[in-house]
Amino acid sequence: MSRFLLVVLPLQGHLYPMLAIGQELARAGHDVVWCGPENVLRPLVGPDATVHATGVRAYRRYDETGMAGLRALWDGYLLPFARFTLGPVDEAVALHRPDVVVTEQYALAGGLVAHRRGVRWATLCTGTLELTPPEDLPEFDDFVADRVARAVAMAGLPADAPVDPRFSPHLVIALMTRGLVGDAGLPDRCVLTGAALGPRPNAPGFPWHLWDHDRRHVLVTVGTLVGHMIGDFYERAAAVLAPLADEVQAVFVTSGVAAESFPDNAIVAELVPMLDLMPKLDAVVCHAGGAVNEALAFGVPMVVAPVRAEQVALARQVARSGAGVEVPILDVTVAELDAALRAVLDGPDHRDAARRIAAEFAAAGGAAAAAAHLVGLASGA
Repeated sequence: MSRFLLVVLPLQGHLYPMLAIGQELARAGHDVVWCGPENVLRPLVGPDATVHATGVRAYRRYDETGMAGLRALWDGYLLPFARFTLGPVDEAVALHRPDVVVTEQYALAGGLVAHRRGVRWATLCTGTLELTPPEDLPEFDDFVADRVARAVAMAGLPADAPVDPRFSPHLVIALMTRGLVGDAGLPDRCVLTGAALGPRPNAPGFPWHLWDHDRRHVLVTVGTLVGHMIGDFYERAAAVLAPLADEVQAVFVTSGVAAESFPDNAIVAELVPMLDLMPKLDAVVCHAGGAVNEALAFGVPMVVAPVRAEQVALARQVARSGAGVEVPILDVTVAELDAALRAVLDGPDHRDAARRIAAEFAAAGGAAAAAAHLVGLASGA
């Protein structure tokens, strides 16, 4: 048995993969300790799990995109979150004496504390931006290097400390496969595991009595954080889907959008049980957030309409792989969105590509493979 300390970033798309890996480790009999906000973790990990609470640092929604959005993310959330959690993470390492610290890539305190205390650690990359930044962000490398240096100084480490809290020198777990990243260079000791999916105790209910088994189904979602940045995208999606009502039933995740934006024939819900829905869907329209890996795991093709830089990076990978079509969320016309949706619904190429990625994900092993790599690290392999 090994002891693992899992340091989370308390945002849904970053938290669920860590949860799945923690479940695998616990199922194998290892001692798993969680570090993060108690009110976020407890409903997911249950009453008996050990949670070293960090308190809550509010996520400030921001409107900027591109490099401006990255500055807002780092300066408005990631660096303040690191500052806020350095003390609790240090306490957790001292108290629980883990064999391995497992930290979400943007939960910077995890890597910084592990390095400072000489504990082996692993990074979980739930997104692709840091691994394969878009070419249209030429300032990315210099900007991130500056913010990483600030985080290192914040942790009391010397400026020349050989640590980048985004990438562990011991193990980097990336939730993707070569079918997505292509021949891009990756960090040393990086393993590709595909999507890490597992049971979600907080999964919401769903009005299954409204489900029409005789129609195809399209999910439209922009997650929980960028609904204020999509303009009238839902109205345009509704204009595409309403005329298809005889053959396609739409499912809209509201994301704060007014109810009158949705077609009369659609199923509308504030939240949906994604892993229950995905096997039943024929296409997904999304902002290239966490839904991408969930859809690809089930071979569902997509229309991706990214909002922020991290979503642009993933959308480009989806489009290059053939598993989806990328459209500009603010500028795509109804006619263009209609053409994109019909392409993924009716043409076999995108579905075949999505199923090819799904097969890669399955072969890569997902959460079980990630857990096995962590156990290997703990044992010194």
